[in-house]
Amino acid sequence: MRIVDATDGEALRGLYAGGWDPPRAIVESVRAIVDDVRARGDAALVDYTWRWDFDGASLAGLRVDIPSRKHARALVPEQIAVGLELARERIAAFHERQLPATIDYHAPDLTRYAFLSRPLAAIGAYVPGGTAPLPSTVLMTVVPAKVAGVGRVAVVTPPQRDGRVDPAVLYACALTQVDELYAVGGAQAIAALAYGTPTIPAVDKIVGPGNVYVTEAKRQVFGACGIDGLAGPSEVLVVAGEQADAHLVAGELAAQAEHDPLARVAAVSRDRGLLERVASLLDGPFGRTSGRDAIVGHVLDARAWLIHAESDAAILDVIERFAPEHLSLMIEDPYAWVAKIRRAGAIFVGDHTPVAAGDYLAGTNHTLPTSGAARFSSGLRTADYLRTMTLVENSRARMLADAELLAALADFEGLPAHARTARLRAADGSSERG
Repeated sequence: MRIVDATDGEALRGLYAGGWDPPRAIVESVRAIVDDVRARGDAALVDYTWRWDFDGASLAGLRVDIPSRKHARALVPEQIAVGLELARERIAAFHERQLPATIDYHAPDLTRYAFLSRPLAAIGAYVPGGTAPLPSTVLMTVVPAKVAGVGRVAVVTPPQRDGRVDPAVLYACALTQVDELYAVGGAQAIAALAYGTPTIPAVDKIVGPGNVYVTEAKRQVFGACGIDGLAGPSEVLVVAGEQADAHLVAGELAAQAEHDPLARVAAVSRDRGLLERVASLLDGPFGRTSGRDAIVGHVLDARAWLIHAESDAAILDVIERFAPEHLSLMIEDPYAWVAKIRRAGAIFVGDHTPVAAGDYLAGTNHTLPTSGAARFSSGLRTADYLRTMTLVENSRARMLADAELLAALADFEGLPAHARTARLRAADGSSERG
């Protein structure tokens, strides 16, 4: 791997490229699937699931019975069950602390204000299948919904070839008290959640990661329901100080590389010698024989950057321009840096905090903004399952004091009926009432 300079904009163009812009063929394909599900409902879901270019599964039914927690636990290895249970506990604890405080007060003139929060009535969580089951995504999407008090939580996930849902995903659903589980994936599952079918009632919001078809489907159905965001391939940026361990730096890059052939991985440091050691590790067996060699090798060859920066300011510029999904700080005095960082999905501090901790056991959420979206959006959190309303009750004193100014402003903007509502409430409005 070659080392590039932080000032080499051309070499870093691919790292800084952001936004959601899938090929036109995918956009049109997803539009056709969404329209078909809206028109044919369950029949379309079954057809797409059966086709080999989709899931290739033969379904006994779209809805899957969720076994009892005790029965489901027996279906998975003990260590996996214990890990999921610990993760659920920590995710719940972290997200409970995010619940908003009540705002309800009176101004000096006794006008009342309140900021009210209410849980969404129904959400749909998409849990990818792909090459491996992802029970951790069940926890990350469902536990915050339960903490927020969402009334109905539906999970959709691609079935296995035998039409069944993976046992670990089943256990995660039992563990988190999912209300409904459906063996359907892809863009068709997103369309079903957004518009509803005879079997799958529509939801208010769809959350969870997915491939390009799933993400494009979320974009297309937005408006019919809410979405958490448009999640692209995984990303990591490691900021490495002079004392950083090259093996830990290289390990983080290889770890994110194994997620997806389109992942983007990078490390930035003022120490060129460290970057050379990292490059040597990534070019050798350490980086190339991780178990998902083809995917990792592709990313390291085409979508990996080792960046030499002359100053801390140049490093901060790389962070800001990349706005990475995952930011690992293996650097001296990391909290001095944290205070300056505005754009990152999640920050992992120190040698003892691999990004994988956030994927599984830390309790923070692994559903994070990608493709530069950390410039303007956040990772999945309790607030994503709540909506807010404001409340105001004018005191008589407030209304009398404001009436003429309120009416004048409304008249100025050409809204005389608005102005009249203020004057009707002024002291002795009998002349207005006629």
